[in-house]
Amino acid sequence: MSSTSTWSPSSWRSKTVAQDVVYPDQSKLDSVLNKLKHLPPLVTPTEILRLRAHLASVSRGESFLLQGGDCAELFDYCSQDPIEHKLSLILLMSLIIIWGGRLPVVRIARIAGQYAKPRSKATEFVEGYGEIMSFRGDNVNGYEPKDRAPDPDRLLGAYFHSAATLNYIRSLLSSSFASLSTPTSWSFSHVRSPTLQAEFSDVMDRLSDALGFMQTIGADLGGSIEGVEIFTSHEGLSLEYEECLTRSLKIPMSAEDRKRKDLEEKVRRRREGSISPVRNPVEEKKAYFNAGSHYLWIGDRTRQIDGGHVEYFRGLENPVGIKVGPSMPAGELTRLLSILDPEKQDGKISLITRYGASKIDQFLPAHIDEVESSGHRVVWVCDPMHGNTKTAENSSLKTRAFSDIIHEITRSMKIHSEKGSNLGGVHLELTGEVNEEGFSVTECVGGSMELADKDLSTNYQTFCDPRLNYEQSLDVAFLISDHLQAARKGRVSEERLLHALRGRVEARVERRASMAAAAAVVQTEKEKDSN
Repeated sequence: MSSTSTWSPSSWRSKTVAQDVVYPDQSKLDSVLNKLKHLPPLVTPTEILRLRAHLASVSRGESFLLQGGDCAELFDYCSQDPIEHKLSLILLMSLIIIWGGRLPVVRIARIAGQYAKPRSKATEFVEGYGEIMSFRGDNVNGYEPKDRAPDPDRLLGAYFHSAATLNYIRSLLSSSFASLSTPTSWSFSHVRSPTLQAEFSDVMDRLSDALGFMQTIGADLGGSIEGVEIFTSHEGLSLEYEECLTRSLKIPMSAEDRKRKDLEEKVRRRREGSISPVRNPVEEKKAYFNAGSHYLWIGDRTRQIDGGHVEYFRGLENPVGIKVGPSMPAGELTRLLSILDPEKQDGKISLITRYGASKIDQFLPAHIDEVESSGHRVVWVCDPMHGNTKTAENSSLKTRAFSDIIHEITRSMKIHSEKGSNLGGVHLELTGEVNEEGFSVTECVGGSMELADKDLSTNYQTFCDPRLNYEQSLDVAFLISDHLQAARKGRVSEERLLHALRGRVEARVERRASMAAAAAVVQTEKEKDSN
């Protein structure tokens, strides 16, 4: 149970709120919030507590967490193709990881609610419009400059788009769409490296053989192969919205507890005589759940100890994530854990680290030591995206280098291993969407497609931060699978995939640097001759 002394869903209002939105029409906002409070829950306590149990398993090293999706969802993504593309990608990645690690994979999507975004600046300058409010996500304002005024009706839009997305996800998971038993239909034609082609094909061949063998002998392919679960998540940024979806709900009794209660009742009736009346069942306890999503996280910009977001999150039964970056001062992590998880429950808190490839060695070891000394068993998650954003050469487009992303993941794995800790999962911004010609998005450079800065404009679609595309996401899944397989077999990963994926990018950079140096030498010689 979460600590709820002097807590209520609205107690955050007495605190300072970072990234707050000021609505020009307060009466309209109040009307919308009142409507939201009376709309039905989107998820159930049973689902939330099932995820809690899965994450407890991850915290003990018995499962692996794969969390991914869009940087910022748009209402337009609430459509058949975008939802199917995201789900199929997460499912394929999970099967690849299961194969290498021989571990169950807990799947959490950044979907059905990831409509709000924090911004480093409240306003921006747009030519023809002057200084206007920054785009804060579809549940606050529109991307077009003329739509930047905060509109409370967008909060209702967020609820109904989340509901429709969740409804379609549930229908897909109950159909054959969710079957992970047909990897032979997957294509790796995008892979240009012969080394990677051979590596990927080998894994798929062995996977297909294993599944075929199990089917031949009549083994049950249910559970983790056919009956998959995908949970939803988003950053809990808009506290007015989150408060409306926070409900006091009954904590469902586990099957074991129900059996124990039934047995106790039978013993009592037998002892007192069969005519003894059946007693009313014990009243189930209640707790506060955010019924808008299974899992929520606090961002790096909103995790102030005395702020409104930490105050709100401390009363929830949902599993909670905390973004942890280089700005986290010594000692603050322990204080956050003591506020959000005073009972030190396994897997209640996920620490989503986001340092950047160049800073992970500087900060992660100390944070691991601090948590270990606190006695909390958390889920350690690597977010290799947010610390590695840069501006592309000769362009204003934001991008991320695949070599930085996989460097942060592999260093995180090694540092945790050296510390006797466990990297429990990854948190990725990714998309499986393609354009009408069937091409994946081009937002991050590198990977087996060998995308370069000059390729970004080919299919750059993001309205916020750059995402891994379909092919790059599978590259990451194979890399993780390779490391987990090595750990399972008690050996050091040969890192063939790492060197192949990173080496080709670095080799191209080195070739460019060499050509530039050669050109400089030629220019110098020409200047000498002219003198």
